[in-house]
Amino acid sequence: MRRRTPPPPSPLPQRDGVDPVRVRLPGEGTWATVREHLVDRLTGAGPGAVDGMFDAGLVVGADGRAVAPDAAYVPGMFVWFHRELPPEVPVPFPLDVVHRDEHIVVVDKPHFLATTPRGAHVTQTALARLRRELGIPALGAAHRLDRLTAGLVLFTVRPEERGAYQTLFRDRRVRKEYEAVAPYDPELALPRTVRSRIVKERGSLTAREVEGEPNAVSHVELTEHRADGLARYRLVLATGQTHQLRVHLNALGVPILGDPLYPVVRDPVPAGDFRRPLQLLARALEFTDPVTGVAHRFRSGRTLRAWSSYATWAAGGQPGQ
Repeated sequence: MRRRTPPPPSPLPQRDGVDPVRVRLPGEGTWATVREHLVDRLTGAGPGAVDGMFDAGLVVGADGRAVAPDAAYVPGMFVWFHRELPPEVPVPFPLDVVHRDEHIVVVDKPHFLATTPRGAHVTQTALARLRRELGIPALGAAHRLDRLTAGLVLFTVRPEERGAYQTLFRDRRVRKEYEAVAPYDPELALPRTVRSRIVKERGSLTAREVEGEPNAVSHVELTEHRADGLARYRLVLATGQTHQLRVHLNALGVPILGDPLYPVVRDPVPAGDFRRPLQLLARALEFTDPVTGVAHRFRSGRTLRAWSSYATWAAGGQPGQ
């Protein structure tokens, strides 16, 4: 098998912890110039946006020099540029570093902060913030945690080692324990292991269970419950499907407090509204380091606010975690 040649290093530095966009020109096409291809490719950039980037010399080649608007289209050529990003509402909660060494960084992520740049969340992500705050431009995520979920996330310091840590998650060699606050149902027999097939279709906000071979396995235990009808649950993931725990607890009749999608899709939460976070926390990560051989056990120091002060959480007072 022929090995693919790796792309050349970026000639542009990061901006606000965000990498520049890299585009490789396709091997086939009818474009006469680089500009024509980018106009066709970046249809969402808005009228005149591509021409503005070329006029300002913001599109560069591998040598770091600005690419001229009339530069000939060359199949396989790489170009780089930074997107002009719309303002983002800052997530006003700390990103606590639980562990840092020369190979990995483990953080306790707050609710509402995306793990990596995606969609409308770019600079206000854990990855971009950590790159800025820790001064590690090469930092990368070994896995992802939903934006609305708080808790432990593992990042890698060296790009050449990232694959080894990502393989841990792919091969299910990481023990992931979660905690949730949800209604108490005395008729729900626990503990139990839930197995189902979950699919999430492109363009759909929610995932759903369908018939077929299970691809999602969650172990659910009741930790404690109280007279006001709330309970705290301990959840251990054996797989990692999108929204898996949220789908499984909803299917059991105990949807997680603060969930805007399950059991029903509610109106989008306005940007900057941090009052009632989803009561789901990635509590623990355990794995054997594939580089050093060290057995790591990390625990989140966060508490779920609906459990410690339900009235405050329900009223939407004192925004926080």
